[in-house]
Amino acid sequence: MTDTGELEELLAKGELTVIGRIREASNAVLLCSVTYGGVSADCVYKPVKGERPLWDFPDGNLAQREVAAYVVSEATGWGLVPATVLRDGPYGEGMVQRWIEAEQSEQDSPLGALLGLVDGEEAGEGWKPVALAEVGEGRTALLVHADDPRLRRLAVLDAVINNGDRKGGHLLPAPDGRLYGIDHGVTFHAEDKLRTLLWGWAGEPLTGEARGVLAALAAGLAPGGPLATRLAELITPVELAAVRDRVEHLLRTGTHPQPSGQWPAIPWPPV
Repeated sequence: MTDTGELEELLAKGELTVIGRIREASNAVLLCSVTYGGVSADCVYKPVKGERPLWDFPDGNLAQREVAAYVVSEATGWGLVPATVLRDGPYGEGMVQRWIEAEQSEQDSPLGALLGLVDGEEAGEGWKPVALAEVGEGRTALLVHADDPRLRRLAVLDAVINNGDRKGGHLLPAPDGRLYGIDHGVTFHAEDKLRTLLWGWAGEPLTGEARGVLAALAAGLAPGGPLATRLAELITPVELAAVRDRVEHLLRTGTHPQPSGQWPAIPWPPV
């Protein structure tokens, strides 16, 4: 099933059956199957009741922010976030998201073609430098990510939604060549919270494609616009105003954002 509307309907209306818990996650994350109209698929269910309270995200819940990230992703036309809905489930309201099975790269890791560590201070052709990282025994290596247009689009999306936790493990390359980002619970804060591994384009001019997408987002975010109306159901008025400000700032500067320098710019652990 590839039609977005059909996927959303399946996730929103289908019968959820819990298969098991994904124990690596810090909050309750349940692997489920969902069935509707004779169609079944695997999905992830994150009930609000299973969220750990965060002192710096006191408004709403993480599930709403996950859905809001999907809404913005769909508005860009890039389809960077798997289909995600807010609904009732076996353990109450939560977000339900299509399960993406990551493709294994030649390095036997789904991230091997996207992230890496190299000796020295040069990233090499096709790679963008991020930061020096300690790798043990007093040694350091350069953390790099691929100079990949899919990652670049995701970096723009993260700047818009103010993603405070873009780790390597939140990147899922799919077998069809698409790249998805997941785990968007700590997003949309009104203050600058951007923490990401994707700093390789910091300060560089945005692509023409990105500027066009941002202009379309700005139009949809105008008071009464379709994107503003949908987001108003999921985040606070102050947070919605901050989204507008971030989009306008990106359009005004025409460049990828740079680390603020006020706190660590890379999430921990990075992967």
